[in-house]
Amino acid sequence: MRIPQTAFIFLFLHLFFMNFTFAQKFSEVDQIVAKYPKNFSTTEKLANKIEKDFDSDSERARAVFSWIALNIKYDYNAFLNPPKMRGFSYSSEAEKQRKIKQLNDDLIQKAFNSKKAVCEGFTALYQHLAGLVGLKSEIVRGDSKTSLRDIGRKNTSSNHAWNMVLIDKKWRLIDVTWGQGYYDSSKGRMVNDFAPIYFDTDPEYFFAKHFPDSGSFLGNKLSKEDFLNGPLIYNTTIEKDYKIKSPDSGIIEIKRGDKIDFEIKNVSKSNQVFYLNKKNQPVKVQNPKEKRGGLEFQILADNNVGEYITIFVDTNSVVSFKII
Repeated sequence: MRIPQTAFIFLFLHLFFMNFTFAQKFSEVDQIVAKYPKNFSTTEKLANKIEKDFDSDSERARAVFSWIALNIKYDYNAFLNPPKMRGFSYSSEAEKQRKIKQLNDDLIQKAFNSKKAVCEGFTALYQHLAGLVGLKSEIVRGDSKTSLRDIGRKNTSSNHAWNMVLIDKKWRLIDVTWGQGYYDSSKGRMVNDFAPIYFDTDPEYFFAKHFPDSGSFLGNKLSKEDFLNGPLIYNTTIEKDYKIKSPDSGIIEIKRGDKIDFEIKNVSKSNQVFYLNKKNQPVKVQNPKEKRGGLEFQILADNNVGEYITIFVDTNSVVSFKII
């Protein structure tokens, strides 16, 4: 049966306005939470404030995310110099679980009171506060892809942690650690930059940058090869929904003189698209073509192309590939 074109238009407009409404609603949540005190005497008082101000599970989950991201800073010194693991002895399973709970409680209170943490503290605090406002949350440990040298790694490692939270009977992916900011290697310090894109992130984007130790999500197996060999995407890619259609691998094997084909969705000729050569000079892409809701273009693999190619759209880095 052929569906009338008007039905497609109606569906598109419905989804567009629904997404716009959700974005607007969350923006209002962020504005309210931004006016909260930086310090609460207890996590229970913060949770009570959130429960009083917000009614729905989605708003409360977002409020917990926003407060942590706006007030807890990444402790880069602790990342570089991690404290020694605290061992303990026990004589029964009950005592073991009690001591594990105490260690976790100490981690939560340290993050909450000091306003500093690494990913373990961020995720434990999110799970704790989510539970206090009536939400179910889980902590997931796994690998993360954050730099050029991560493209084409041979193996994964357990170097990061994030959360899943149950909202309206659906598990949503959250990385509140990345929601608070990022490390600027050129400045040698953390930059506080609230990134709401890491709340309820589209799994396609999320698992391009995360790989759980279990190798699966909600019972579905994820491809370790796709994670390790995929391109490196950036925050703007997720925010603007720039889907990278080609190349489909983060590793491009070419000969000098070859042309590399690129296709990025939701980009047009009105955007300024360029890459940096090996001297870090911007090179504008030539003769781009608008096709299938995106932009197609080629880059000549000449002597000016370095070990990596990073595509920029309107001064923002979008995706990086490794050149072999």
